[in-house]
Amino acid sequence: MTATDSALTALSQGWCALSLLHGRIETHIERALQAAHGLSVREYSLLDVLSRQHDGPGGHLRMHQVADSVVLSQSATTRLVSRLEERGLLNRYICDTDRRGIYTDVSGAGLALLAEARPTNDAALREALDAAAGVPELAPLVAAVENTRTAADG
Repeated sequence: MTATDSALTALSQGWCALSLLHGRIETHIERALQAAHGLSVREYSLLDVLSRQHDGPGGHLRMHQVADSVVLSQSATTRLVSRLEERGLLNRYICDTDRRGIYTDVSGAGLALLAEARPTNDAALREALDAAAGVPELAPLVAAVENTRTAADG
């Protein structure tokens, strides 16, 4: 095996570990949010992203920005927005300055559900990270996540 082969193998193993960590966390959070609030991880993420918008210049996200934020295609994001709108959790309206633009805001019911679900999301994330920290191949990644959070707080 050449040095390049071993470097690629290590890179591949690292990617697999990262993918495993992400999958474990997302599955754990999904179960918790579904059981307690009837929300998927994607629905929670969309509500969270949209709740951080503000009125005024640059305050609203275009649909492709929302799609990037929740890591979905634009068409999947549009379907997700429609489902949440049907549940009364989102509202859509035409942009005042550009009639082609459609804005999406979280409704009062959506904000209330998001506030109710946030502690569940945070606790499930903590639980998933704590469990993953006990797995030798995932522990360094958990430490990296923890260090990122600490750096952002500092």
